[in-house]
Amino acid sequence: MHKSRALPAVLFAVAVSALVGGVLGRQAQATSDPLTDRYRTFTAALAAVEQEYVEEVEADRLVYSAITGMLQTLDPHSSFLDPRAYAQLRERQEGRYYGLGISIVPVDGDITVVSLFEGSPAYKKGIRRGDVIARIEGTDTKGWTSEQAVKSLRGPKGSEVKLGLRRQGFAELIDLSVARDEVNIPTIKGAFMVDQQTGYIRLNDFSETTDRDLGAALDALASKGMRRLLLDLRDNPGGPLDQAIKVSDRFLPQGDLVVYTRGRTRNSDQDYRADNAGELADVPVVVLVNRNSASASEIVSGALQDHDRALVVGEKTFGKALVQSVYRISEGAGLALTTARYFTPSGRLIQRPWDGTFDEYLTYSLRDQKTDEPRDPANLKFTDAGRKVYGGGGIEPDKYLAGPVEGFNPGRFARGLWARQIFADFAQLYTAAGDTRIAGGNNQKTLARGFTVDDAMVADFRGYLVTRKVRIDDQALTADLEFVRAMIQHDLDLALFGVEEARRNLLRRDPQAQFALQQFGEAARLTQLKAPQPTASRQGLQ
Repeated sequence: MHKSRALPAVLFAVAVSALVGGVLGRQAQATSDPLTDRYRTFTAALAAVEQEYVEEVEADRLVYSAITGMLQTLDPHSSFLDPRAYAQLRERQEGRYYGLGISIVPVDGDITVVSLFEGSPAYKKGIRRGDVIARIEGTDTKGWTSEQAVKSLRGPKGSEVKLGLRRQGFAELIDLSVARDEVNIPTIKGAFMVDQQTGYIRLNDFSETTDRDLGAALDALASKGMRRLLLDLRDNPGGPLDQAIKVSDRFLPQGDLVVYTRGRTRNSDQDYRADNAGELADVPVVVLVNRNSASASEIVSGALQDHDRALVVGEKTFGKALVQSVYRISEGAGLALTTARYFTPSGRLIQRPWDGTFDEYLTYSLRDQKTDEPRDPANLKFTDAGRKVYGGGGIEPDKYLAGPVEGFNPGRFARGLWARQIFADFAQLYTAAGDTRIAGGNNQKTLARGFTVDDAMVADFRGYLVTRKVRIDDQALTADLEFVRAMIQHDLDLALFGVEEARRNLLRRDPQAQFALQQFGEAARLTQLKAPQPTASRQGLQ
């Protein structure tokens, strides 16, 4: 526990965060130094709790909770980042760190692998999603927190960590020794040719390496004859603003406005324009988005839509148009503070309004969308060619088709199987032909690349649901059978043959992607549109 010894440091964190965020408290006092008075009030309350509360409490936990509570009165996205969260944010932004290359969470007290990066030390050793890390350096991990596990798994580059894995189909623990190394976090998950002229890129999120990664993928596809592009931004939560600008820059003529920001402070008002003559300025582009596309992905899709540069297909995006500036305050902790709002080139504010508790706002992606919702005329803007677009809550696609789960719109039963990672767990019962990284499974079946999900495999999956004590709704299972087959194949491909194989095969079944591939005729016509920009499309750019 950290008590008095930790108190000065955490109080310093509060003081600095107050300077960054502005105020501590709701009502300004009529004194010569309001900040000092509020600081005195807070420290008195903190001291009382620390000295008199019925149980001992950690001072840093009290302060962290207080800062979090303060920020929650502002907006849904301003947040406090404790040292672990701040370090994870920096890793994601930088696109690399040192470790094994896995993401873990406790599931029923077991440290469970939920994802891993291809090419990472863990991937090379054969670790898979669903594996339980039952031992680390000979110590049983049952009941550990993820923080405890991460601390034991991280270490100097080249050092080794000994693991004991529990996997379905294996009677004994799998003993492995894995060398820690630099892990590169990929932002592109799938880049390949759909046919002789159509390239496909799945941009999973934005980090400091995104523009570089995208450039390499585009060069590779161009060398294979790409003449049109399907850019998939579905489920992309966003990332650094500068990367969204650089990505947009690749598709826009030099000088075109990409995005502009407006805030309370002088430095928050910025206009960002394309710096280079986009090398893909004449290539027809279809952008795929869904309800989980947010922030930087909305900047890209909004800029390309406003300049009639791409046809946007899918669902209305999440609607996050708040710019967070991240400040390091003390002890490795950070503060993500909203400092501006961003607007698309036509003047659209994409930010959705939020309710007082943020509950309705944060559960937006769990609710089905209504395509006939009334639009506020005040939010009407125009693209360069005069097409109508609306702001006030996300990027509205040019062509709508629901597909919140990997391009499908399954019912409650099938969606529940996906959410519980049942398909990923089922994949643990199989191994790839020729894969010798981990051998010795008692009941695992072998699959070769290019396998088919036939009726026998679907029957096996249904039997697996019985062993997992899942109450089966046969009518619902039949209604969503195509989705079930697609997810069985996707998670088996992902586990055995890699993310690109999984994405390539899923694309053939994905209703939303197949719909998007039919829209290139209209996307090509957009590249031919030439019209003066309506004055209404530049409102807000005084």
